Amino acid sequence: MAIEDVLRAGNYHLIDVREPLELEMDGQIEEAQNIPLGELEDRKQEVTNLSGTKIFFCRSGNRSGKATEYFKSEGMTDVYNGGGYNDLKEVLDNL
Repeated sequence: MAIEDVLRAGNYHLIDVREPLELEMDGQIEEAQNIPLGELEDRKQEVTNLSGTKIFFCRSGNRSGKATEYFKSEGMTDVYNGGGYNDLKEVLDNL
C-alpha cells in the first residue's frame, strides 16, 4: 500500500525517529511524535500501545526503514516507512 493510501485511510500515528536537534534545525510535522531511533527499543511499549497504523519517518528514510523493520521483526504488521521528512511533509500538504 502506498503511503498516500495509508494516510488517506486515517487512524495513523506519525513517529519521527530523528534526533531532537534535527527537528530544531530542519523543522517538524506538528502532529508527529518524536522518538529518536536510538530510544525506540526502550520505548517499544509506547509505540505498541498506539492504536492504528504507525508511520515512521526521518531525514532520508534510512532510519525510519530500520524502525519499521524492527517493529515488523517484533510481529507488528501495521507499521510503514514514511520516508524522509521533506517528502512526507509534501505528501501530507497535498492530501
